[in-house]
Amino acid sequence: MVLFIWIFLIVLGIWYLYILAKDYYLHRHELEAVSWFKTAMIGFVVNFFDVLGIGAFAPQTALLKFTRQTEDRIMPGTLNVANTIPVLIQAIIFIRIIEVEPITLVAMLLSAMLGAILGAGIVSRLPERTIRWIMGSALLVTVSFMFAGKMDWIHGGGEAIGLMGGKLLIAVVLNFILGALMTAGIGLYAPCMAIVFALGMSPKVAFPIMMGSCACLMPAASAKFIKAGAYNRKASLAMAIPGSMAVLIAALVVKSLPLDALKWVVMVVILYTSLWMFSAAFGKKKPLNPKTESIKSPLIQK
Repeated sequence: MVLFIWIFLIVLGIWYLYILAKDYYLHRHELEAVSWFKTAMIGFVVNFFDVLGIGAFAPQTALLKFTRQTEDRIMPGTLNVANTIPVLIQAIIFIRIIEVEPITLVAMLLSAMLGAILGAGIVSRLPERTIRWIMGSALLVTVSFMFAGKMDWIHGGGEAIGLMGGKLLIAVVLNFILGALMTAGIGLYAPCMAIVFALGMSPKVAFPIMMGSCACLMPAASAKFIKAGAYNRKASLAMAIPGSMAVLIAALVVKSLPLDALKWVVMVVILYTSLWMFSAAFGKKKPLNPKTESIKSPLIQK
């Protein structure tokens, strides 16, 4: 079963790379006025710590906002497109080294993928103000899960490596919802881990499930964003390449780091960015920090 999932993920990756490369080539003279260096550094840093448990979407949103590298309107698409290949690499590694009962793994992966396919087409057409509200809420949810984990408020977990009956049905339904929300920039890792704990599974099992879920849903969801042109091409490519390298380094070389202090810093940054998003969503009201306001991406029109 693991071999089948590996082959499936590799095929997905090849298909996705073809779509991304084709779109990039067709629009190579219309790239956004963003920094290769800044976005590359962001991609490397967030994906490195993503493997170690920090998460990618929330800190990536904060860093892109602070460095003014993309518009809020296309933030969800940019996050999904940029992180698809790094997440595929994560999934291939962790599905191999951590055992999960096959039916549970396949059911949760497929449910997340179906949720994303339905969600991406809707999110790519949303107005910027709505995206800001969604992103602000997403960041607030993420930091809440991170804080709850730090305070040991999320309890549960066990030794099980699979689910049956009603618990499996609950897990599948919830993962379907998380897959749809993922396309709006709401990270799947923290809530998926909470679900695994709550249903009595081993904490280690969360890694292949959440990484595999994202790996299955992100190529299809990102393809929709690419087709709609609802992403920052230059920033996405600049983050994807070093991000993939960072995943390999973090997963295969660096096993653990003292991350407690860093997690608190990340939570503060995420909370601040969430409040900024809500402030900016009001439109005419002054944002918390005008210097961090997004710039419009000056695409060269044909």
